[in-house]
Amino acid sequence: MSGPSSRPKSEAPIADARDPVRKAKPGRAAQSPPAGESPPDGRSSPAAEGAGPLSPSERLRQMPQALLAWYDRAARDLPWRKTRDPYRVWVSEIMLQQTRVDTVIPYYEHFLAALPTVRDLAGCEEQKLLKLWEGLGYYSRVRNMQAAARQIVRSFGGEFPRDWETLRTLKGVGDYTAGAVCSIAFDGRAAAVDGNVCRVLARLTGDRSDITLPRTRADFRARILEVLPPRSGDFNQAIMDLGATVCLPNGRPLCQDCPLEKFCACREGDLWRELPVLPPKKGRRKEQKTLFFLFDGEGLLLEKRPDSGLLAGLSQPPMAEGLLGPAEAERWLTDSGISGELLTSMEGRHIFTHIEWEMRAYFFRCRELSGAVPFGELGRHPLPSAFSAFFRFFRQLRNGEVLI
Repeated sequence: MSGPSSRPKSEAPIADARDPVRKAKPGRAAQSPPAGESPPDGRSSPAAEGAGPLSPSERLRQMPQALLAWYDRAARDLPWRKTRDPYRVWVSEIMLQQTRVDTVIPYYEHFLAALPTVRDLAGCEEQKLLKLWEGLGYYSRVRNMQAAARQIVRSFGGEFPRDWETLRTLKGVGDYTAGAVCSIAFDGRAAAVDGNVCRVLARLTGDRSDITLPRTRADFRARILEVLPPRSGDFNQAIMDLGATVCLPNGRPLCQDCPLEKFCACREGDLWRELPVLPPKKGRRKEQKTLFFLFDGEGLLLEKRPDSGLLAGLSQPPMAEGLLGPAEAERWLTDSGISGELLTSMEGRHIFTHIEWEMRAYFFRCRELSGAVPFGELGRHPLPSAFSAFFRFFRQLRNGEVLI
């Protein structure tokens, strides 16, 4: 999610699409193919030799060998790939949902330093947990993680389930996450199909099904299982890397760098503008909010958001619906039983996935506030990144860095 800005960014629907950091995987030299098979780089195919168009099944059958050979030399160097601990694999997969790789890396390292085991996560106090997650957004993810951690401790003695079906019973663990953990941590025979994978498979096979539909993902998952090699975890991560770095979502794919180029239906027909098929984008709902930064010599007034819904359980300054004018803001303060001097105001906006907030913040210096959070304790409270620019301005205002 982006913070208040005149040029907000949209949420990315998938993990980082362009992280260039790559490193050859140690100890995995490419192997020569058996006699009669195509070379591991996938550069020859019946279609390339004039044998006619390949069927989708034939294209898929050629995929594993070419893809794994490419992955062995081009895999991204990511911290969660240095372990097969299912807890760490799971944490990374949850963090990567709708969040870019380069954003996730420092959060992943900080989170695991604070909560190194599933038992630590299960027993973590909520405010500390939300503070560790602050800035990643989609806070239901970390609440579901804690609920799942408690399931693991309660029902499995603190040991992660190893099979796809049992992993699916954990709170917040869907088909993709279960497949990723099962295959990466345990070499289980499971497919991990997310938006990146759907895009690659739709382009490879020329499939024109809507990739956002559950039945399309289920079909792709079944088709992957038909060709899944013994290195299931590496195979699943290889498709993710291919979709993130080569078969790009927003613009022309880098077909010249793709190990599947010679047997890809999209490449043959130059169909990258048409595939994958997605439904029309829905417009975002727009809402207007007014924030009140009320402070005295000791602290700032904060309130806790409801325990369900958007930004559930986080702390924020008092908020009113609509964009109030200065006179209306003064009247709101009086009606709240608080007296204070209006110093200044600022505006900003924040884009969530389906909602856009237009915001105005008023900064009041008050004579005395009951229940204000001491300035030295503000850092302990989980604060929405939607308000980060306002809090930066507030710190500058208190430090005398803003002329009013």
